[in-house]
Amino acid sequence: MTVFRSRRAVLPSAEQPADVVVRDGRIVAVEPYGTVTEGELVDLGVRALLPGLADTHVHINEPGRTSWEGFATATRAAAAGGVTTVVDMPLNSVPPTTTVENLEVKRAAAAGSVHVDVGFWGGATGDNLADLEALHAAGVFGFKAFMSPSGVPEFPHLSGDQLGKTLAEIARLDALCVVHAEDPDVLAVSPAPAGPSYANFLRSRPPEAERAAVVRLVELARLTGARVHVLHVSSADVVLQLDAARTDGVRITAETCPHYLLLAADDIADGETAAKCCPPIRDAANRHALWQRLGAGLIELVVSDHSPCPPDLKVPESGDFGVAWGGISGLQLGLPAVWTRAWSRGYGLSDVARWMASGPAALVGLAAKGSLDVGKDADLVDFDPDAEFVVDPAALHHRHPVTAYAGRALRGVVRQTWLRGEHVDGTHASGRLLKRGS
Repeated sequence: MTVFRSRRAVLPSAEQPADVVVRDGRIVAVEPYGTVTEGELVDLGVRALLPGLADTHVHINEPGRTSWEGFATATRAAAAGGVTTVVDMPLNSVPPTTTVENLEVKRAAAAGSVHVDVGFWGGATGDNLADLEALHAAGVFGFKAFMSPSGVPEFPHLSGDQLGKTLAEIARLDALCVVHAEDPDVLAVSPAPAGPSYANFLRSRPPEAERAAVVRLVELARLTGARVHVLHVSSADVVLQLDAARTDGVRITAETCPHYLLLAADDIADGETAAKCCPPIRDAANRHALWQRLGAGLIELVVSDHSPCPPDLKVPESGDFGVAWGGISGLQLGLPAVWTRAWSRGYGLSDVARWMASGPAALVGLAAKGSLDVGKDADLVDFDPDAEFVVDPAALHHRHPVTAYAGRALRGVVRQTWLRGEHVDGTHASGRLLKRGS
């Protein structure tokens, strides 16, 4: 038995002093601070004890593009950032997770090399409609779909007709569809990005692309009854559309990402392609509105959308936003990135735990994850909320030292992480491969 003691334990009810008692990998009791006298003591003092975070939007890229990331490096970075559960996206691995056979290829690649628990999304690409039921039965946590080109040829986006048929099948399965919502027609008539100007890149993916996509997605979700989740919302206006749809009975939720909450367009220099992502990081007024809507509960969760690539694909020599890979490496830094802004805006660690632990766990039905509660897995984080640091890419565990947060001052340091009560040291890969319902 191990007792984790903290004057700032972030419990489901409140942040308060507590003794969290762990036995056989589970939380078996939460007692008043200092009252448990048996067992091994881990005393955090005034540092916070958080539940392990769940990140349901991570591109690990193995197999096929392991040179971009990989299960060992990604999950080591996750643990260093206080993330104890990740759900891997069905692209940009090769093959993509669009059939049970491909899922098993991915699970085999992950086996024995994960430092945190890992689950998998299936992919919906229009040509695999007949495969969705078998993937669902095999334990994927839902299905990822694109409404505009994905950026890789082996994972095509869905046309309007394909999206309707896909959502109808997902509704029949009572599954979850997570959607990259940008309208391809709006993108097609927007100015093409070219050169190092971030302002030009921003104009190439306007908020209207998100708004138009969500209008169509809401209509189809209403028609089919499917459960839908909108990925990486960058435009604050979209949140109001989603809230109106939910009020009207549509089963639709949304997430945003740390980079949209920490950064703004004015923070991004021309040629700074490490900050290129789709949809893009917008202006400071939009960031403020995102925070307001997150705080009001209109956005359910915050996840990384960790989408790494080798440094050369960010074309640092030219800084050309039209050529650079679009994706931000941020898995290890999500917690301090969010806490930096949350703290300055008067939010507490309980809010952050709701957005980054219990919210993502609830989205995908991980009943054993997401909170410091009796019966849950003892996934725990020793977090120093008052420490500050400047991001050094060389100190990251991601495969490549490329991140939009490089050189930025952040608040909050993860000191230690435990998975089912065992310290994650980065050398012993003790994570498990999860299936839906686990």
